[in-house]
Amino acid sequence: MPGSMSLASERALEVLEMPGESPTLIWRSTNEAHTQAFGSALARHLRAGDLIGLEGDLGSGKTCFVRGVAEACALSPARVRSPSFTLINDYSGGRLPLYHLDLYRLEPSDVDRMALREYLYGDGICVVEWFERLGEQTPHLAVHFTFVAESERRLVAVARGRRYDSVLRAVAEDLGGRSGGRR
Repeated sequence: MPGSMSLASERALEVLEMPGESPTLIWRSTNEAHTQAFGSALARHLRAGDLIGLEGDLGSGKTCFVRGVAEACALSPARVRSPSFTLINDYSGGRLPLYHLDLYRLEPSDVDRMALREYLYGDGICVVEWFERLGEQTPHLAVHFTFVAESERRLVAVARGRRYDSVLRAVAEDLGGRSGGRR
């Protein structure tokens, strides 16, 4: 794992759970390596057909996160580019294909018209920026990126569904966190 450092000792990770609700992971990232490590830890528990939605301002670390996902898929993180001007970045040749979509300029009807849904639940992991443009379809996991300070970002991962609850718990364990906190 990149950055096998004990990031939890820096209080980088919080796991919030309430009975009957999905767990929420809050990851404090102070540099690109932290953000990439979180993406890699998450992706090690994903499989073909999984859909991750990303939300956050420009420059908040979404592409670094996707580099971590690529690394866990046995793809070169150096190949990962921001999809801002390409709509779809298709990375194949690793453990799983990785599709990185940016739907900023699209409406839900465009997603259907352009046959983009084949990427969403297909043969690989699909990471979608501006996933709300999918209409009523929602990602299995949503990761929200927020600036806390100039050199610190907060990544909040929320699961949607029982399997993804266990994915977030496994990620927390991988990163050295303990679940059981309260919201």
